[in-house]
Order: sequence, then C-alpha cells, then structure tokens
Amino acid sequence: MIKLIAAIGENRELGKSGDLIFHLKDDMRFFRETTTGHKILMGRKTFASIGRPLPHRENFVVTHDPSALPSGVTPVSDLDAFLEKYHTSPETLFVIGGATVYEKSLPYASELLLTEISASDPAADVFFPPFDKSRFKKTVLKKGKENDLAFAITSYQRI
Repeated sequence: MIKLIAAIGENRELGKSGDLIFHLKDDMRFFRETTTGHKILMGRKTFASIGRPLPHRENFVVTHDPSALPSGVTPVSDLDAFLEKYHTSPETLFVIGGATVYEKSLPYASELLLTEISASDPAADVFFPPFDKSRFKKTVLKKGKENDLAFAITSYQRI
C-alpha cells in the first residue's frame, strides 16, 4: 500500500531552493506520528535536504549512486519495480518527496495525506503533481492556524 504525504500551498507548492516552503509544527508532528514505524521513500534531493536518515523508519532513497548514501538507508535504483512491489503489499510505504517521486508514485497511491495550506509562494520551484480530485474521497482530519497560516490536514482516499 502506497501513501503520499506532503504539505502544499494553494498552487501545490512544495519547496524552493532545496527546502520546504512552509514550516508548521502541527504538520511536522502529523508527519512524524504518521510515518514513524513505517517505510518511507524519497528522492536523492529530498534526502540531501533532510541530511540524515529519519529515525524509527526504514528509509529508502531513489538514487543511481548507492555509495553516496550512509548506512541505515536502502538505495532504490528501479523506482517502477519498487512501486509495483509496494502497490500490492499489505505494508504501508509513505512517499515523502520530491516532486518527481511523487509524480511517479501517484498512480500507485491508495491515499494522499496532504496538509493544505491557505497561502502561496510565487518563488516556489517544486510542486506536488496535479491529480483528479474526483477519483478520491476527501476527508478533513484537522483544521488549524499557525504563524497566521490557515491549514487543513486532509486525506484523499482513492475511490
């Protein structure tokens, strides 16, 4: 089972200049609580921006140079085969970025967990892929406001 998890702006903004655009404590807490104890998949640039394996999770990184990864990280060289394997697995795999990995994973995802932030950033250079919301059942899990930013943590379950 594959689930995508991300915080996005009004125009699906994810990041700029190699970092997240929005830093909300509630979103980070939701991310940590949701992904802890599970497998997580990310691209090489996302891993580099984090700088270390995330604790209490099995970390997988898409890369063509496995020698560049530290111990505690499993390289993924064939993303399509990896996604195909977890698409039918009872285990949950969380895709945590970046844009290319989200885009390739989206057709396999059973659920999107998106913190939708009511703000935009015209300087964004990385975006979550567009998706057909009519193919998902939307459930708002939590609404809040932090640092003058309104947000909703939302589940989109594939119908």
